[in-house]
Amino acid sequence: MGDAMQQLSAQWKALTDAERKPYLDREDNDRERYDRECQLADEEAETARAERLKTNNMFEDGDEIRASSRGARAQQDLEREAREDKARVRKEKMHENMTPEEREERREAKAAKRAEAEERQSKRDAEEKAVKDRHKKLDKEQAKKAADRLKFLLQQSDIFGRLKDGGKKPSKLVEGDGDGKQGDKSREGYKSKHNSPIKKKKGRLKKENAEEPEGEKEDDDDEEEEDESAERHTFLMKQPNCIKFGQLKPYQLEGLNWMIHLAEKGLNGILADEMGLGKVSKLCQFLIHCYMIEFRSIDICPSFHAQTLQSISIMAYHYEYLKIQGPHLVCVPKSTLSNWMNELNRWCPSLRAIRFHGEKEEREALSEEYFTNEAAAHDGRRPTKQVLNPKTGEMEDDNSDCPRAWDVCVTTYEVANTERKALGRFAWKYLVIDEAHRLKNESSIFSNTVRNFNTCYRLLLTGTPLQNNLHELWALLNFLLPDIFSSSEQFDEWFNLEVDDADAKKTMITQLHGILRPFMLRRMKIDVAKGLPPKTETLIMVGMSKIQKQLYKKLLLRDIDAITGNNSSSSGKTAILNIVMQLRKCCGHPYLFEGIEDRTLPPLGEHLVDNCGKLNMVDKLLKKLKERGSRVLIFTQMTRILDILEDYMVMRKHKYCRIDGNTSYEVREQSIDDFNREGSDIFCFILSTRAGGLGINLQVRRYILT
Repeated sequence: MGDAMQQLSAQWKALTDAERKPYLDREDNDRERYDRECQLADEEAETARAERLKTNNMFEDGDEIRASSRGARAQQDLEREAREDKARVRKEKMHENMTPEEREERREAKAAKRAEAEERQSKRDAEEKAVKDRHKKLDKEQAKKAADRLKFLLQQSDIFGRLKDGGKKPSKLVEGDGDGKQGDKSREGYKSKHNSPIKKKKGRLKKENAEEPEGEKEDDDDEEEEDESAERHTFLMKQPNCIKFGQLKPYQLEGLNWMIHLAEKGLNGILADEMGLGKVSKLCQFLIHCYMIEFRSIDICPSFHAQTLQSISIMAYHYEYLKIQGPHLVCVPKSTLSNWMNELNRWCPSLRAIRFHGEKEEREALSEEYFTNEAAAHDGRRPTKQVLNPKTGEMEDDNSDCPRAWDVCVTTYEVANTERKALGRFAWKYLVIDEAHRLKNESSIFSNTVRNFNTCYRLLLTGTPLQNNLHELWALLNFLLPDIFSSSEQFDEWFNLEVDDADAKKTMITQLHGILRPFMLRRMKIDVAKGLPPKTETLIMVGMSKIQKQLYKKLLLRDIDAITGNNSSSSGKTAILNIVMQLRKCCGHPYLFEGIEDRTLPPLGEHLVDNCGKLNMVDKLLKKLKERGSRVLIFTQMTRILDILEDYMVMRKHKYCRIDGNTSYEVREQSIDDFNREGSDIFCFILSTRAGGLGINLQVRRYILT
C-alpha cells in the first residue's frame, strides 16, 4: 500500500496544470453534491420531528405549555384534575343537601380529628425531647466522671496523663521491681481477700436518713475519720439477700467489690477470670445488692453454671442499693443467649429480662412493643410502691406505671448490628459484652456499633484478654477508656516487646501490668477455687489397626493412587500435599478416605469398630461407663468423624445427641435441654469442638472423651 501511494504521488507531481484541471473540477462537483444531500436530509429530519411533536402535543395553539405538559405526564395531569373536579362537585352537592346540625357535627368531627393528630404529634415531640434530655444528662455525668477518673488515674501514675496528652515515651514509666508490687495504689479503697487482710473499719460517713443495707461496710482509716471530706468506698461483706439460688464463693464476692470500686471511680473494666470461676454471676449480683428476701443455700456447680452466675451481680447492686432498674444491655454470642436468659431468671428474678432476637418480623414486633421513645425516656428508677405476688407470696415492685416493661436486654452481636437504631435510643446504665475478644478489631462492624451506644458503664467479659499481640489489648482498652487510650501508634511504640534487651522487656511488662491493674481483674482457678474437686485427666495411647498402619505407610510414601482410589485429578493431588492433616485423618478413622471401606460389608457391621484403634478403645470404655450409669461427652475436631460416631451409636443402640457447626440454634438448645433434663435416658452427647466451645452447658456429664 505504501509503494502504491508513492507511485500515485509521483505521477500527480508529474502532471501539468492543464492535465490536473479535469480532476479538480470533478472534486468540486462531488463536494457540491454532498452538501446538497446533507441539507436535504436535515430538512427531512426536522419535518419528521415537527410531526412527532404535533402528534404528542395535547394542547391547542395558544395554550400555556408547562414543563410537565407532554405525553403521559400531561395525560396523568388531566385525569387527576378531572377526578378532583368530580370530587369537588360531589362534596358541594353533599354540603348543600346537609342540614345545619349535620354541618356542625361534621365540622366538630374534623376539629376533633385535627386536635387528636396535633396531640399525637406533641406527645411524640415530648417523648423525643425527653430521650434527648436523658442522653444529655448522661453526657454531663460522663464528662464529670471523666475529670474525676483522670484525677484518680494520675494519682496512680503520671503515665495516664502522658497517654491522654499523646506525649513522648518517658524514660521510666513505673518505679518498682518486676513482681508487680508497685501500683498497689491503683486498688486504693479496695482490698483483696486473697492478697492482703481486710482491715475492719470503726466508722462510716452516712447520708442523712440513709438506710444502711445489712452486710455492707465502708473502707475507712483512722486518718479519714478525722477528715469529713475524705473519700469513702463501699465494701460488701455479705452477698445481697435477693439472690435466689445459692451462695457466692469468697472470690466471687471479691469480684463484686472490685466492680463496685470501678463504678465509684467512674472506670470501666475487664473481668478476665479463667473460665469456670463464674464471671456472669458477678454481674447479676451487682444489680440486686439490697433486696432483703430469704433464700436457700446450696452448693454451686463449679463448671460453666458458676461461670454464668458471677457476672450478674453488678446490676443487682444498682437495683438494690442505688435503686436503679436499668436499662442494661448484654451482648453475647448466639450460642450463650439462652443460657444468659436462664441464669438471669434463676438467680435474679427481680430483674425483668427480655431476649431481643429472632427473624425480622419478630424483631420488629419486639421493637414496637419494648423499644419505644417513652421507654427510652424513663429515668430507670425503681418504683417506691410494692405489691404482693400471688404466685410466690412475696412482695415485688409495682411496675404498672413504668413505661419500660424490662430491665435487662440480652441480644447477640448480629442483632445489635442490625437493630442499632432501636438500641441507640436508650441511655444504657451498663453495657456488658460477653466473649469480649470479639472487639479486638477496632474497625469491625460490631465494635463501631457498640462504641456509638450511649452508656454509663462498660464491662467486658473474656477469659483471653490477650491472644495474639498488644494491639488487640489496646483495642479493648480504647473501648473502655477512649479518652485515655486514644492512640494505637503511641501504645504500640511504648510497649514494643520485640526487643533483644531482656531487662528492657521485663521493665515494659512491669509497666504494662501497672497500667492494666486499675481496669482488669484476672484470677486463676488454681489460686482461688481451691475447694473444687480435682479434675482427673487420663491420656490413653492407642495403637492403630492393620488397615490404618497400611494407610499410614502409603501416606508417608505419597502413594496418591492408592489413597485417592485411582483418582488422579488435581484436587486429589492437592489434598495429599497436606500430609499432616492426612495423617490426622488416618488416626481418626480410615473410612475418612474414599475407597478404603469395603462396600460389600454391611454399613453398621463390626468392621466399623475393628478397623479403627481409637474407636475400638472408645467402644470398650463406653460399655463400662454405661454399666456404671455415667453420662459421656465426646468432642472431635472433624465433623466427618461425627458421622462415623453416629453410625456407631446406632449400631450399639446408644441414645445420643449431636451438634456441630451446621446445627440450628433451636435444635442445639433442644438437644442441650434433653441431655440435661432430670431422668434423661440420653447416654452420650457428641459434638465438634467449635460448636461446643461457646456457651455449652452440659452439667450432668461425668466423663469427657476427646
